Amino acid sequence: MRALGGDADTRCMTTTAEVRRPMVLCVDDEPFVLEWLRGALRRSFDVRVAGSGAEGLEILQGAPESFAVVISDMQMPGMIGSEFLRAARVTAPDTVRILLTGHSGVDAAIRAVNDAHLFRFLIKPCESQVLMRACAAGLTQHFLQTSDRALLQDTLRGSVDALAEVLALTNPAAFGRARRVKQLASRLAKAAGLRNWWEVEVAAMLAQVGAVTLPQATAEKLYAGARLSEPEAAMVTRIPLVTRQLIGKIPRLEGVIEILDTVHTACRPDEADGQHAPIPAGSWVLRIATDYAELESQHVAPNVALGALRGRNLYDPGLLDVFAAIVSVGETPTVLELSVPHLQVGMTLADDVRSERDSLLIARGQHVTERLVERLANLGDGVRQPLRVYDTGTDSYL
Repeated sequence: MRALGGDADTRCMTTTAEVRRPMVLCVDDEPFVLEWLRGALRRSFDVRVAGSGAEGLEILQGAPESFAVVISDMQMPGMIGSEFLRAARVTAPDTVRILLTGHSGVDAAIRAVNDAHLFRFLIKPCESQVLMRACAAGLTQHFLQTSDRALLQDTLRGSVDALAEVLALTNPAAFGRARRVKQLASRLAKAAGLRNWWEVEVAAMLAQVGAVTLPQATAEKLYAGARLSEPEAAMVTRIPLVTRQLIGKIPRLEGVIEILDTVHTACRPDEADGQHAPIPAGSWVLRIATDYAELESQHVAPNVALGALRGRNLYDPGLLDVFAAIVSVGETPTVLELSVPHLQVGMTLADDVRSERDSLLIARGQHVTERLVERLANLGDGVRQPLRVYDTGTDSYL
């Protein structure tokens, strides 16, 4: 292997290595390739290695802010390099990603540039000097990304505060919901250890900016959980589009926009389609906070609201456990959300049954009987749905 004594970037890194050498993670299933990578980079970097994508992710999850650069081979059993780097982008978003590939994998590598937001891809066999220069450039990119974050947060804060103030003046109901969602999402993001928790806060505050287009009466009905007319429902469906058009004009909000674009499609991680890019953890956090705040607006008790979230089977169970501690809800039952035709005799109502005009029809805690089902069926569209019942059919939680 050739020495790089004439490379100014390398000399600079070697000088600073006495303080703290930047860390690089190398992932490859071939031990001799890992040894070559370690030998080529060890003079300037603190090199860690992993023999598989799964092992590499485990290392990143243990120290997501420690690595400046991650290098991965493309062809590996179990998890190919592009899949690993896509997941690495979620786990350690500021880590610069470089892909190594053979000539036969160039087309796949080009696709991976977009999927995993790669910084570089290098074709094997790769000279040590080429590898070192790529890592030096990656280190510079990492420095720019991390040093820019504090300035970015301060700069964006003014823009977000201005938009939030406009929302508060023009649509108090939407602002109230946004403020509550921000409070819940911020606490969950921090408790869950999300590195870019501030993006979740910004997304929560800006998610309802598009509601400035709603008439005041429609906004009040929406955020109170009342039934909307078809024209009103059509206006509400346009809120995300209007929001995106407004905040898309603010630079450097890519992470926030990604959260907002995926929040309504966020599903349990173990049920996600492996063929698609991973959904940001911030989207899971924001969806839990948003859906819980919606249930709160309907005056649903905290334990019933959390039980309803569990019953939907849409959210990350681990995040729900963290969220339960945040909202001070202890053991909670699973609550099913059903329409009137799906009620079964023997179930127990977990929540009050109310009319669309918010009149109390049946108090929570009652067991479902044939007469109760018949009464609700006769009321038709006058019943606010869904109805919430304990899936145990007992009143042990009352």
